[in-house]
Amino acid sequence: MAEQCPPAGSPYPSDCEVMEGYRTIARTKESRQTDPQRELAIAKAKNIRLLLLDVDGVLTNGSLLYTGQAEESKAFNTQDGFGIRLLREAGIDTGIITARTSEVVARRASELKMRYIYQGMANKSEAFKDISNSSGLRPFEIAYMGDDWLDLVLLQQVGLAIVPANGVREVKEIAHFVTARAGGEGAVRDACDLLLLAQNLIAGLLQKYRNR
Repeated sequence: MAEQCPPAGSPYPSDCEVMEGYRTIARTKESRQTDPQRELAIAKAKNIRLLLLDVDGVLTNGSLLYTGQAEESKAFNTQDGFGIRLLREAGIDTGIITARTSEVVARRASELKMRYIYQGMANKSEAFKDISNSSGLRPFEIAYMGDDWLDLVLLQQVGLAIVPANGVREVKEIAHFVTARAGGEGAVRDACDLLLLAQNLIAGLLQKYRNR
């Protein structure tokens, strides 16, 4: 049952009212995905053996932070990381294809034991072809998640095209699934949960963690 905010006694919104506003926005985003769209996404997700991800705007919120020493830093979401871990435990591989190159990204991918790490890929199709050949997977067994025009080509080649809530309009138009949350704020976890749900893997994983 949803929390009820106390009667307003001020012309300014209370913290409770602000949070309820955020919840309403989230529910609205979820409702934009019609039932037929979700059913199609789940049907496609049943076949996925590999989830490939863009980085900026997907694993992060898209912000680029530079220090005075010209070093680059990024913030990653821990729930996204745990979702990737759950996929690995369920036998679903993960990987990164990004146009930029960053030591921070390499470190994060290594921490999460991601199988494929392709950085500096101006032509992401080349990386996708290489991964497809080395993995032996067919396009319908691969999902890709991207948020901008550089991702359009891959999103149209894979079996399951996923876009975070912050993705630009053109990529959302061709997506099979748009996450409720934005990049860097749990969008990748939403994608992981979709795959686990579609393949009936959630119950087994959850029981494993309950019994630890």
